[in-house]
Amino acid sequence: MTSSAPAVRARRRTASLAVVLCAGLTAALTACGGEDPDKGTNGVGKLSAPEIEKKAQAAADSADAVHLAGTLVSKGGTYKIDMRLKNKGGAGSVTSKNSAFTLLRIGDELYLKADAGFWSHDEAGGAGTGGAAAADKLEDKYVKVPEDDPTYKQLSGFTDKKVLLDGMLTLHGKLAKGDRGEAGGVRTVRITGGEGSGGALDVSLEGKPYPLRFARGGGGGVVTLADWGKDFTLKAPAEDETVDYGKQLPKTSS
Repeated sequence: MTSSAPAVRARRRTASLAVVLCAGLTAALTACGGEDPDKGTNGVGKLSAPEIEKKAQAAADSADAVHLAGTLVSKGGTYKIDMRLKNKGGAGSVTSKNSAFTLLRIGDELYLKADAGFWSHDEAGGAGTGGAAAADKLEDKYVKVPEDDPTYKQLSGFTDKKVLLDGMLTLHGKLAKGDRGEAGGVRTVRITGGEGSGGALDVSLEGKPYPLRFARGGGGGVVTLADWGKDFTLKAPAEDETVDYGKQLPKTSS
């Protein structure tokens, strides 16, 4: 009888060689029986970081609407923001350490709704000129903000899709591609800016490459972006819910 030992040893050597090859070719996962990380995705994970950023910005620009929520930190303080935005307006809320208010913009018309505390204190924390007297009247009313009032420029940016996204979705410094992850149940790839103040952006690997999460550099806050392209209704408040001060608002704490 012929011994089968040589054949057994040959099979073992072949199996060992296959293991070595697979260990050395981890990038070619499908060849070794693994799963391609880009299988079933939109393919942007294969691109370079600058290319991914460009794709994400183009997708954001093309969308008619977005829901943005999170925290923004600036020299003026920390703001919690929850806004639904589209090309011709937006609606939502902004909360800071000293105040909370609701914003509504339809075209060029901007409305502000806040509690009495917002209207009755000036920036130094004392009674605002004319504010205290008007506070009860303005509480929980939609106040139409005149376009010439400084408050209009200050607050309208929170309701402007292009202004807000351009200011938030820009990474600084040399771009790099980071890890794969997940945001809101959607697979993502992360790109980062320079160390420290560059920021990080998580881009969808499913469907259009929308930006889904943005972490501002230097601890400037984290914002999630969802409902891309999902339309919503913007409706002007009823006349009995609106106060129009004409060309200038009372002095406020905002």
